[in-house]
Amino acid sequence: MTASSSSYLTSIAFAFGIAALPIASLAQTSPAPIKIGWLVALTGPNSSPGIGFDRGLKYAVDEVNQSGGIKGRKLEIVTRDTQGDPTKAVNAALELINKEKVDFMVGPTNSGEGLATTPLIARQKIPSMVYGVVDTLIDPEKYPYTFRILPANKQWTEAAHNYILKTLKAKNIAIIGDASGYGTATVNLSEQELKKQGANISYKALIEANQSDVTTDIQKAKNSGADVVLLWSDSAALNARLINARAEANWTAPIVGHPALGSGAIKALLTKPENWNAVYNIGYKQTSFDKDGKLPEDTAKFLAAVVSKKVRVDDTTLWWIAAGNDAVQLIRRGYEGSGTSKPDDVKKALESLQGFTGAFGHYTYTATNHNGYDVNDIVMNRADSFKDGSYTLAPGYSK
Repeated sequence: MTASSSSYLTSIAFAFGIAALPIASLAQTSPAPIKIGWLVALTGPNSSPGIGFDRGLKYAVDEVNQSGGIKGRKLEIVTRDTQGDPTKAVNAALELINKEKVDFMVGPTNSGEGLATTPLIARQKIPSMVYGVVDTLIDPEKYPYTFRILPANKQWTEAAHNYILKTLKAKNIAIIGDASGYGTATVNLSEQELKKQGANISYKALIEANQSDVTTDIQKAKNSGADVVLLWSDSAALNARLINARAEANWTAPIVGHPALGSGAIKALLTKPENWNAVYNIGYKQTSFDKDGKLPEDTAKFLAAVVSKKVRVDDTTLWWIAAGNDAVQLIRRGYEGSGTSKPDDVKKALESLQGFTGAFGHYTYTATNHNGYDVNDIVMNRADSFKDGSYTLAPGYSK
């Protein structure tokens, strides 16, 4: 800067009564953003949940930033599409940690990836919100900075098993899952738990999510004498193929299982709308219609808000969007409760969170329990009742 230009700026400063301030202070700097690493499967056969979570996460970040951020700091999402591949997820996590220097991590969006990434994220002491449901992903001693948003797998399987045994009163059960880490673990868990309760597992299979023809698998399940099919996969395409194959086999045994069975993405892949009959997906009170066709008041407001922001709900599930939103809101509570993004302070703040109500459900974390979701919020839904991302309760439930 020349002497003349410096003199000119000084004159300007005097004119506005700020001569006491250094010239450099005239250029105000904004606080550094809070960086959220987002590990999400946006493409690939297991991408349906990730697409829904992504919409909710981005909606929530926009809402927080429009209101001024968190304690004056804006949120910044750094997204990496893992394609549902554990190796890609690990590489993406390392990049977000070492290069992007993220403050928080959200994801991955399926358990197989989470099993690969959670240990390395935990070693870096980065507070993280995981969507995987496999029980071993959460361990406050091994992974003290990792918190779960969704129910644990045992909560899901318990709800499905109870519905099959107590409401449908099935005795012979075919269990099918995709060949992912999640699908394999959950099929084995269901087999063990159902046998303990006296059920007969008449057929069991693991199928690659991109397998194009599942006719033989469904025919084998039918020939086994199964009263019901228990299906564990988050792949909309695979689930739709199995549902269509059941119809083509002239088989009416109910299909029960993963929340993705009710995804709007499946609706578009059905050869006939009626193929969705007698399909019951795991669902949640927050996103279930009552007998009068109404959502809970807070959920109805949330739905109206996201739709007003042009967020699509017709090809996904509302609870995926809501759970994406809640990841951001939980990060917000952790930061506001601690006043910092320091891992130990955020951890302590989240562990003191009691009965927090999000768009997806209710959360309580403690020092010894990082599974925060309230099991009482889990229900079964009728997949064919899909409307605006939500469902009516399955037969046998009352509100």
